[in-house]
Amino acid sequence: MRPGYFQSYTPAAPLAVFRMAFGLLILASVVRFWAKGWIAELYLQPRFFFPYYGLEFIRPLGPYTYGLFAVCGLCALLVALGWHYRLAAVGLFISFTYIELMDKSTYLNHYYFVSLAALLLAVLPAGAYCSLDARRRPARWHSHVPRWTLDALRLLVGIVYVYAGLAKLNSDWLLAAQPLRIWLPAKNDLPLVGFLFNYPATAYVFSWFGAVYDLTVPFFLLNRHTRPYAYAAVVMFHVLTAILFPIGMFPYVMIVAALVFFPAEWHERLLARVRRLLRRPAAEVRPARSLVYRPRVRLALLTGLALFFLTQLLVPFRYWLYPRELFWTEEGYRFSWRVMLMEKMGQVEFKVVDSATGRARRVNNSDHLSVLQEKMMATQPDMMLQFAHYLRDYYARRGVQRPQVYADAYVSLNGRLGKAYIDPTVDLARQAESFAPKPWILPFDDEITGL
Repeated sequence: MRPGYFQSYTPAAPLAVFRMAFGLLILASVVRFWAKGWIAELYLQPRFFFPYYGLEFIRPLGPYTYGLFAVCGLCALLVALGWHYRLAAVGLFISFTYIELMDKSTYLNHYYFVSLAALLLAVLPAGAYCSLDARRRPARWHSHVPRWTLDALRLLVGIVYVYAGLAKLNSDWLLAAQPLRIWLPAKNDLPLVGFLFNYPATAYVFSWFGAVYDLTVPFFLLNRHTRPYAYAAVVMFHVLTAILFPIGMFPYVMIVAALVFFPAEWHERLLARVRRLLRRPAAEVRPARSLVYRPRVRLALLTGLALFFLTQLLVPFRYWLYPRELFWTEEGYRFSWRVMLMEKMGQVEFKVVDSATGRARRVNNSDHLSVLQEKMMATQPDMMLQFAHYLRDYYARRGVQRPQVYADAYVSLNGRLGKAYIDPTVDLARQAESFAPKPWILPFDDEITGL
């Protein structure tokens, strides 16, 4: 009788390759962040930071923020080497996630993916093969691991793609080719192909291809006949994305992540090439040895993974709990794999009124916020509310009696004319922050149909 799925095993090489490539990419990201001076620019210089609701205790650590990035980079290197792997993976998850949550204005989907992948690596046996731990302690070496440990990574990558594709099934993306009709002409100076970006038809081709690609590529990667062509599409798609749009390391992270769909023999050949490149001796030939979890440990891991993936499947649909247009209010927008779906521009001016004297003063946002913070805050109502609360407390400390804070905001979404965004008669200083719908966001007065 063939063993059931949860009793079947697969070679550990794909997990090892993912571990090494993932760790090195995160290390490169930390070095790049440090070298470009972004640590000081984003986490030391601003006066105010935008925390996530319920996680207000997560803040930049002043000069020690450099130490936090150093710990993150060190943990990424140790993960790649497989040295003290379990502790390093936990450290990578905690340090990277802390960095991600320090300021809402730096939110990117690929930061979220890195946190989730690091969390998975902390519980998966990616250090059982081709690692310093396995070399130093042969009892930790295993050539085979339970199949579900590898499939967990494949499922995470599949969710990212499919949910990004589902998010593209909306009228702005498919029927108006927005926001690509705005973005692509700005890249018309690219050699050879730049002139094509001036044509609306190019934006439609890119929009439809992007939706079909996201919805289908995980399934093509799973099939051995279509896998080479699908991976070529992955590389082409993400390299083009990296050229056209400044989204950091995300394209390269996804190019690496898609490798988990390749068979173990391919990963073994890759590891052999790396050994030759590094002039390392060939791997010692050992009898196959499978990692067998104790029943209670396996049950705990499978239960944890089930809860993890149930959360990932449900969280992106939480926007259904809000009554109004998602792209306008952004209530339930983050952490839902909605990648580059909006061109949203805004301008907001705050007025602070002394309740005792009625005296009003206008706020220069740039006196308190960085350029990035001001740009992101001008289109996101929860950040406007947080900044209004900051202004309330700031002016109260300077003698203003019971400050009232009003916002005069105008926002343009996907090429539409700008319109009033926040009810200017609502005192934001008195509005409580919560997950509840925000009635002081003015109506969109338009419709974007789709998922």
